Amino acid sequence: MIQIATTFAVALLGVGIFMGLSLPLPWLLGPITACLCAALIGMPMKGIQIVNDGMRTILGVAVGATFTPVLLASMVGMWPTLLLIPVMTICVGLLGVPYFQRIWKYDFPTAYYATMPGGLQDMLVFGEEAGANVRSLSLIHATRVLVIVVALPVLLHHIWNADLSNAPGDHIATLPLSQILIMIACAFLGWRLAKLVGMFGASILGPLILAAIAALAGILQHRPPAEAIWMAQFFIGMTVGAKYAGITMAEVRRDLVAGIGFCGILIVLTLLFVEVIYGLNLAPGLETLLAFAPGGQAELTILALIVGADMAFVIAHHVLRIFFVILGAPLFARLFKEPAD
Repeated sequence: MIQIATTFAVALLGVGIFMGLSLPLPWLLGPITACLCAALIGMPMKGIQIVNDGMRTILGVAVGATFTPVLLASMVGMWPTLLLIPVMTICVGLLGVPYFQRIWKYDFPTAYYATMPGGLQDMLVFGEEAGANVRSLSLIHATRVLVIVVALPVLLHHIWNADLSNAPGDHIATLPLSQILIMIACAFLGWRLAKLVGMFGASILGPLILAAIAALAGILQHRPPAEAIWMAQFFIGMTVGAKYAGITMAEVRRDLVAGIGFCGILIVLTLLFVEVIYGLNLAPGLETLLAFAPGGQAELTILALIVGADMAFVIAHHVLRIFFVILGAPLFARLFKEPAD
C-alpha cells in the first residue's frame, strides 16, 4: 500500500508540474514522466492492475460512443490502408530482430518478442513460454510506449498544428444521469463479457463493442465526460511510468538504451508509411500517423480523442495490428528462428 500511495503521489506531482509549466497532456505525460524519474532514482513504485484495466474501459466506451451508421459505412473504404498494417508489422520484424540480436546480443526469443508491437501482456506471455528474458521484454515494451506517446504530441503539434489542449469530452455536470448509467453498464458488462470469452484487449474492446451497439441503436448519445477521460489518462500514465520501478543501471545501459534505439527505427518506419499513404491520397496524414504508430492502444486512443481524429479509422488499424501480431507471433517466431548450431 505504501508503494501504491507513493506512486499515486508522484503521479499527481507530475500532473501539477506539467500544468504549472503549461506543458501538453498533463494528465497523461505528467504521471509518465514523474514516475519514470522516480523509478530511475530508485523509488519503489507499484500500480494497481485492476484499476488500470478499469480505466481502459472508459476509453473503450469513448470510442464505441462515436460509432454511427455513417461512420460504420465509411470503414468499408479503409481496406487499402488496412492491408498495409501486416506489411508494416513484417517490416518492423525484419528490422527489429536483427537490431536486437546483432547489436545488443539478445537471444532470439527476447529479440523477437521485444520487436513485435503487440499488447504488452500478450508479448510477455508468449516470450516467457519461448524462454525470453521477461524483465527485458517488459522494459523494452514500456520504453516503446513511452517514447511513442511522448514523440507523437510533438509531431502532431508541429506538423499538423493539432490542438492538444482540447477537452476530451463534455463536463460531467452537463450530461444526463441516464447516459452516465448507460456508459457505466457498457463499461462493466463489456469488459466482463469480453474477458469471459477470452477476447484480447478485453478491457478496451469489450466496452467498445457494447457502447458501439448502444450508440448505433440510439441508446447511447454521449461520450464519457472529460473528467472520466482525464482520470483514465492519469492512471494509464502512472502505470506506464511505474513499469520502470526497480530498474538497475545495467538495465538502463542495455534494455532502456536498446529500447530507445528501437523506437527511433519505429518512428522513421512509421513516418515512411505515413508519407506513402498520404502521398497516394489514401488517408489524411494525421489519422494515418495515429493509426500506424506502434504505441499502446490506450495511449493512442487518448491522443485521437483529444485531437478529434477519425476514431473508426484509428481503432480499426490498431485492432488489426494487435490481432495480426497476437495470432502471427508464435507462427512467425518458429519460421524466423535461426537453426541451432
